[in-house]
Amino acid sequence: MKITFLITLITMFGVSLNAQDRITGKSFATRSEVIGQNGMVASSQPLATQIGLQILKDGGSAVDAAIAVDAALGLMEPTGSGIGGDLFAIVWDAKTQKLYGINASGYSPGKLSLDYFKKQGYKKIPAFGPLPVTVPGCVDGWFKLHEKFGKLPMKDLLAPAVDYAEKGFPVSELIAYYMQRSVPFLASKYPNVLETYTTDGKHAPAKGDIFNNKKLAETYKILAKKGRDAFYKGEIAKIICDFIQEQGGFLSADDMANFEAEWVNPVSVNYRGYDVWELPPNGQGITALEMLNILEHYDFSTIPFESAERIHYFIEAKKLAFEDRAHYYTDPRFADVPVEALISKEYAKKRKELIDDKRARKYKYGNITNGETVYLTTADKDGNMVSLIQSNYRGMGSGMVPPGLGFMLQDRGELFSLNEEDANKFEPHKRPFHTIIPAFITKDGKPWVSFGVMGGDFQPMGHVQIIMNLIDYGMNLQEAGDAPRISHSGSSSPTGEHVNGTGEISLESGFLYATIRKLMSMGHKIVYEKGIYGGYQAIMYDAKRKIYFGASESRKDGQAAAY
Repeated sequence: MKITFLITLITMFGVSLNAQDRITGKSFATRSEVIGQNGMVASSQPLATQIGLQILKDGGSAVDAAIAVDAALGLMEPTGSGIGGDLFAIVWDAKTQKLYGINASGYSPGKLSLDYFKKQGYKKIPAFGPLPVTVPGCVDGWFKLHEKFGKLPMKDLLAPAVDYAEKGFPVSELIAYYMQRSVPFLASKYPNVLETYTTDGKHAPAKGDIFNNKKLAETYKILAKKGRDAFYKGEIAKIICDFIQEQGGFLSADDMANFEAEWVNPVSVNYRGYDVWELPPNGQGITALEMLNILEHYDFSTIPFESAERIHYFIEAKKLAFEDRAHYYTDPRFADVPVEALISKEYAKKRKELIDDKRARKYKYGNITNGETVYLTTADKDGNMVSLIQSNYRGMGSGMVPPGLGFMLQDRGELFSLNEEDANKFEPHKRPFHTIIPAFITKDGKPWVSFGVMGGDFQPMGHVQIIMNLIDYGMNLQEAGDAPRISHSGSSSPTGEHVNGTGEISLESGFLYATIRKLMSMGHKIVYEKGIYGGYQAIMYDAKRKIYFGASESRKDGQAAAY
């Protein structure tokens, strides 16, 4: 009977029991990759993916498609994105054979101070309301990307989102779930939420309900006609600042008018012959690079994917990198962040020596941050590729919806620390520590994979797991995202909260019970299937055959599509 059952499992699900599959970890549900020659789009919403694909077919560049998709996601996935938030991107330019990075994250109000929070008795910056609102950087990011790499007019890129915003679209399942959680809570506290994010002025849309946002359509039309200055210096900026100040906040016309997104150089480490690229702080991308440098000291060709040994080394490397994250990461305009030292092989060797092969290590950590985000990636017929991530941060954002504009402002300022000793302490016109990070991998100077994994503090952990799945365990692009994930909730926190402990490991279904028992015997605390596991999109380029592979995992509503 048992043998028959095992044969049935193998037949139905392709579960192989040989030793090699124990190493690679391919005993889990997955599906085939998407393959195309002329262009590829992967995003967390299928309708948005189709918009990007059409832009590519109409002659647009990968950047054009990325902007169009992000604009659509601001409408279709307001639980994780919108022009009230920030943006980061890495762009592979086929013409120059070079990677470019953009940091379009906004800074804090110039008239708000650390002293204000202390006098008001705050122990941490509130999660919602006007005080965590920082300058939204997304729009300037769009226009700077478009100016450098765009081909089609901006009005053509925003037109599909405008059309859906006016006529409506059916809300997808996961996004409906999050809207039904966030909208009632925010609407009970703040104005303009119900008018913007409900279908009838009362209820957030359910799965399949037709939702429109005509106010956002009008805002997009203004951007298409008048450009980025309408947002940062014109009528939109005035509405935003007047509203925030009426609500007790500090964002001003000068804050908006003086903001500029910044071109930055991506930084990298080589992991077993592959160059992995991230953006430097104020984001947390180099956390993934430090983890990879530490993990490179272990030979995972002999360590099974499902083993306690792999999970132990991964978590211990994570703890070390997150300690450094808490201590050093901040806006580099305000402090010297030793990026080169932190991602050096020499430093990783010293950090690796702190890992005990048999026991979980205690360290100082704070509460894991919780954020909703969208990640998308695009590639065009000329070989250009974009890795773009965009977010309002916690939930749908701050709850601050400026009247008549159709979007919510981010609450990214919550991530500042109110501890004067912390590098990430609150200061005027300072960018807060950021969780959202795009990633890119090159091989021998050529593009290989553009990818990201959404999910607050989980993102560096997600990046490292994808890279290990691809390189150490030989998974294809889709398998790398579908494989069961590991999360760790004890995180050294740039907001200044510190508690001693080992943290909690969260495991998705798919790991053996023997593995869990072994981890517990090593001193790890296991919380089964409770945690943030992110959401993954990716595009891989096969330079020899000149084709793209695409992947979008089942944890989100997303889709990868090609032509």
